Amino acid sequence: MPAGPIDSTIELNELCYRDDCGKTDHQGRSQLSKRRLNSIAVLAITIGFSFALLSFGQNATSPSAGRTQSGASPADLSGVWLEKQSAITFTPKEPPFQPWAEAKYKKIKPGYGPRATPDSQDPILQCYPPGVPRIMLIPFPMQIVQLPGQVMMVFEYDHFVRFIDLERRQHPKDLSPSWMGDSIGHWEGDTLVVDTIGLNDKTWLDQVGHPHSEALHVIERIRRPDHDTLVDEITIDDPKTYTKSWSGQQIFGLRRGWHLLEYICEDNMADPPR
Repeated sequence: MPAGPIDSTIELNELCYRDDCGKTDHQGRSQLSKRRLNSIAVLAITIGFSFALLSFGQNATSPSAGRTQSGASPADLSGVWLEKQSAITFTPKEPPFQPWAEAKYKKIKPGYGPRATPDSQDPILQCYPPGVPRIMLIPFPMQIVQLPGQVMMVFEYDHFVRFIDLERRQHPKDLSPSWMGDSIGHWEGDTLVVDTIGLNDKTWLDQVGHPHSEALHVIERIRRPDHDTLVDEITIDDPKTYTKSWSGQQIFGLRRGWHLLEYICEDNMADPPR
């Protein structure tokens, strides 16, 4: 398997993280060297978020604090989360392909799943962004930060950040395709509903290589059924690639006391750029 941002020869359940430079815990964090992560540097952006949260927390008792425009109090999704299982796709069922998409899918060489091959063509092996929704399958922790009018998802993997705007109700009409797209959201009770479009077609939907077009429309329903669990119900709508919409999910577990480490994709390439 060629070296890349994720070493697929390491079992996903061996992922580990260090609390400090001299102490490891029973969760297997002593195996950090297998990840080739920098155990000293912490994602700098989270420090700024922490100061922001302190100031926002001073107004937590205000009747308007943390409320959406509709006045409904959002659920608390904040915390550091890691996928509960080593999922490589959102659903075990094959989606209903358009003929051209099925032909393309059969030619793809993934690094995961039953069709995995050592000469994988996975875009992330070239350090391209995973895109949405695949970023939710990358086996690195993410931190959710809730701010007035916005939810941010900060990913340890290559410092990617998703901004979910809770104040806008429509996407820009002149939206240019991008890696992470444009995400807007609203609360339905304790569920955050996220609508994402404007995604380029350079990414895969998952680790096994399901393709998509620039017509991709992703709807997520994110909720916290209990304190330590986060569920992301995902609906894929891409009429150019699939004959009908299809759904799946990703489940995360809360990681108390964890913080995000620094992970740079290029640092983990076999021959990093000079």
